[in-house]
Formats: sequence, C-alpha cells, structure tokens
Amino acid sequence: MIRAFAFLFTTLIAAVAFVGIQLKQLQATQISISEPTLYQVKAGTGVNAMCRTFKANGWINDCFWLKVYAKINPQLVELKQGMYLIESQPFLSLISKMNKGRDHQFAFTIVEGSTFKQVLASFKDAPYLELVSEQSLRTTLSMWGINQTNPEGWFYPDTYHYSAGDSQLDILNRAYEKMANTLDIAWQTRDTSVPLKSKYDALILASIIEKESGHNAERDLIASVFVNRLHKGMRLQTDPTVIYGLGDDYQGDIKKEHLKRYTDYNTYRINGLPPTPIAMPSEQAIYATLNPRYSDFYYFVASGDGKHHFSKTLAEHNAAVRKYILKK
Repeated sequence: MIRAFAFLFTTLIAAVAFVGIQLKQLQATQISISEPTLYQVKAGTGVNAMCRTFKANGWINDCFWLKVYAKINPQLVELKQGMYLIESQPFLSLISKMNKGRDHQFAFTIVEGSTFKQVLASFKDAPYLELVSEQSLRTTLSMWGINQTNPEGWFYPDTYHYSAGDSQLDILNRAYEKMANTLDIAWQTRDTSVPLKSKYDALILASIIEKESGHNAERDLIASVFVNRLHKGMRLQTDPTVIYGLGDDYQGDIKKEHLKRYTDYNTYRINGLPPTPIAMPSEQAIYATLNPRYSDFYYFVASGDGKHHFSKTLAEHNAAVRKYILKK
C-alpha cells in the first residue's frame, strides 16, 4: 500500500514537473512568420480557434499546450477584438497583447499646408478607416462649432494614430480640438497691435503665411509684410489665395488673367482677408501671424531655395522681380 502510494505520488510529481516544463517551453515558443502580417480578432473569437488558424498558416506547430495553459489561466487568454500585427515574437506575448487589447495602430498624417479637400482625399487611402457620408460629416462639423460652410484650416497638421474600424470623424475631432486649443493659447499671447479682429482672422492669415513659405525662419517676417499692408489698407496680393479661389481651374501656372479674375479669395481683387483659410496652417505659422517680426517691408518675392527677398518700396520690389523671377 505504501509502495503504491509512493509510486502514485512520484508519478504525480513527475507529471506536474513535465507539465511545468512544457508550459515553460510554451513561453519560449516563437511565432514563425516570414514577414509581419495583420490578423483580425473578431468579436467572440477564442484562443483555441485563433491557435488553429495560426497552425494552419504554419506560424506555430501545435496547440495542445496552449489549451492546457488556457485551462489553468482562462483570464489571461480572453481575446479582445481588433487588428493585430503578427510578427516573429513569443506566442504568449502576442496573446497577452490581444488579451489587453493592444491592437495595431495605423497612422494618418494631415500635412502642413494641405487643404481640406486633400485631407478628405487622403482618408480614402487610409487602411481600415471607416468613412462617413458628406451629410454626416457636415452635421458633425456643425456640432463641433465649425459653422463656416467651408471648414478649411480648422484641423491641426500632425500624425494621428487610430485602430482598425475607427472613423475619420475620430481623427478630425482630435485635429480640430488640437487646432482650437493651439489657436486659443496663441491668441492669448498675441501682439495686440496686429490688426486682426478675431482668432478666426488669425487662422485665415496663418494659412496664407503657411502657403507662402515653408522656411520657418522667414514666417514672422512674411507676417510683418501682411500686417504692414493691413495697417496701411493695402491689398494682400498673395498668389496662394488666387490659386485657392481658382479651385480645379488651376493647372499649375498662374496667368495674368487669373490675377484679374474675381473670386472671393483673389486678394489682388478684394480688400483685406479672404472669407476662410486656404489651408491647414502649422503652429509655427499661427504664432508668427500673431507675433510678427517688426519690419518696414511691404513686398517680398521668392529668391530661391524656398527663401524670399523683402523690399520696402515698389521700385525695390520690381527690381527684385526682374532679378529673381525674370532673370534680367
């Protein structure tokens, strides 16, 4: 009897040890996959069903010890739905990630100086992002407080991460809140001598400055030119507003007829600011707009390498145009 008990006890100890060794080996089991692949865990998917799929794909060799692990630790193998990136990694590490809902994050970038139309077009190429109808979009924008028919300029240029199945409205909402917050802070620290009546006016002028120069060191000087013109009652006469007003009629080259054509945005024809921004301005452009460098410049022209030549008088400006544009 004693010998039988001892035998059973020894057998039990050996079995427990064997299971322990197998579970330890399970922890070291690596997923064998040639290149990273996205895998979707749908609602209700269990770890056993997932393991069978992995085995069928040749990513792992066996599911038996995972089943044992799941029996011992059921709370650790409950999978949350989402899109996960499968790569060469410990199998249990991946299951832990799925258990905690740490799904793969996709990236969507709103580029500085891009237009709302371009942003909407980019959404169509964003993988696993849910798009909404134009009517739903307009309704939501109004709910956020964007009352302009054209919501141009209101979305902060940045890279936003999202999960599969998220809506484009999730990204736009974050971008809008970030832009509104940035604009609020910049407005509170503005140079009060700048002749802008509202934060929205600042957003409009910042979008123009954004399109005029990608060279950050010049933005506050370009801002000073426009501020000087506004103080003096001069028209802004800036080409990017003409281009924006032309819409699809712009084919990459501004002609004299374009400068003469009346649109709500043609600052060669209208006084003051256009009715809305013409692009998504960067934070740097916003702060340059509200805190321009002091200068007595009223003109500038591209001088090459993304930089500009600034002039105080029309005569100086015309000479710069001949030098840098007409090459005379």
